Amino acid sequence: MNYKMVLSVLGKAMVIEATLLLVPLLVGVYFGENYYLSFLIPMAGLFAVGLPLSFLRTRDKSIYAKEGFVIVALCWVVLSLVGCLPFIISGEIKGFADAFFETVSGFTTTGASTLDSVEGMSKSVMFWRILTHWLGGMGVLVFILAIMPSAGAGLMYVFRAESPGPSSGKLVGKMRYTAQILYGIYVIMTFAEAILLLIGGMSLYDSVLTAFSTAGTGGFGIHDGSIAYYNNVYYEMVVAVFMFLFGINFNIFYLILTGNVLKALKSEELIVYVVMIVTASLVIAINILDTVGNFGEAIRYSFFQVNTVSSTTGFSTADFAEWPALSKGILLFLTVVGASGGSTGGGMKVARMCILARSAQANVRRMSYPRAVVPVKFEGKTVSHETERGVLTYFILYVAITCACTLLLSLLNAFTGVFDNFSATLACISNVGPGVTKAIGPMASYSQYSSVSKILLSIVMLAGRLEIFPMLILLVPRTWKKG
Repeated sequence: MNYKMVLSVLGKAMVIEATLLLVPLLVGVYFGENYYLSFLIPMAGLFAVGLPLSFLRTRDKSIYAKEGFVIVALCWVVLSLVGCLPFIISGEIKGFADAFFETVSGFTTTGASTLDSVEGMSKSVMFWRILTHWLGGMGVLVFILAIMPSAGAGLMYVFRAESPGPSSGKLVGKMRYTAQILYGIYVIMTFAEAILLLIGGMSLYDSVLTAFSTAGTGGFGIHDGSIAYYNNVYYEMVVAVFMFLFGINFNIFYLILTGNVLKALKSEELIVYVVMIVTASLVIAINILDTVGNFGEAIRYSFFQVNTVSSTTGFSTADFAEWPALSKGILLFLTVVGASGGSTGGGMKVARMCILARSAQANVRRMSYPRAVVPVKFEGKTVSHETERGVLTYFILYVAITCACTLLLSLLNAFTGVFDNFSATLACISNVGPGVTKAIGPMASYSQYSSVSKILLSIVMLAGRLEIFPMLILLVPRTWKKG
């Protein structure tokens, strides 16, 4: 383990977080709020520890897969621990467990909340709460890679450990330029959504924070009613379309920008994702038709909720916990599948589900024809055995963690039903936020869970956002040995 390099990158991440805390501080100054210490204290602590670490010098600057996993996991844990201080110091959220849960939910873009009401929250603290979504969407360390003057080849492992999907690689020759391209697309799309909402009449503050929350596919609302608060079809459609766009692999946007439109549109993952969204929207619209009254309204609500769940954003315009069983079943399925690999969304990812399906199909054929060579293909290429094995391992761990957490929650919270706990676990590990049951649905919160349960769910959220492996690596004793 190259401890000095790990600490150096951790220090840089802490300096970045300290600098970004200046933004909500200035928002507070603009609105005349007296919450300076809520941001100045964590800023001072981060600078005091982060600056010396970031300037650590070492002859061995190598970073391998192990260091990449450790850097990513440690950074996200530390940034979440410090990021909850503004909530605690301001008194906006009482108790460490609740504040930590809220912060982890923000950074992991889950959108689950312990707050029964957010209407009384100060502008500056609310801004920090939703800014964590935007930072976590593309990844804090990807941001560091984008601005670092010299990102070594070894930082590719950091990028892979933080980027969602079964596999990730460079768009261009240098890792730094890849990070810059990704963040450039991310910023432009965020800005575009904010402008469209502003044109529609939404206030500047609300439009910026709604765009932040959508871009990170997070779902923290500014109002208790989420997007339903506005009761505005234009806002809903703008947000729904951008939730869909942020759920697409960002490589698709890069291909379109570089003129490879046909190649982008032929992407198997994109086709499956679009078909999944359209089919689910139509089936749910038909299923809720009697409840809503007319097909236009049914499409309005189904299209929004399908996109909010499949992109794992977590906004709401309706209480889908009250919908028929078929609709809730489809939304539960979308919770597991999630968005595309290489997007800001969560879940298992469409790419993984496609590879799992192709792998199962290939294995059935191998049973029928033992001597046949049956490769697993995806996106026109043969999937390597390493990727196939990694996808299967991830699936097994995903199921195991979901089962274990559901049982633990049932043990710790006797007052909640086992399906409530299952839905809560799925919502957290897939970084969706609200579950499909009344207890933790879009109109409810996680406030009923005990402090220990909230910490457990926070760990599950981190595992889901970092795709399990970085968090598990921290628990392996061999990880911490030198060499």
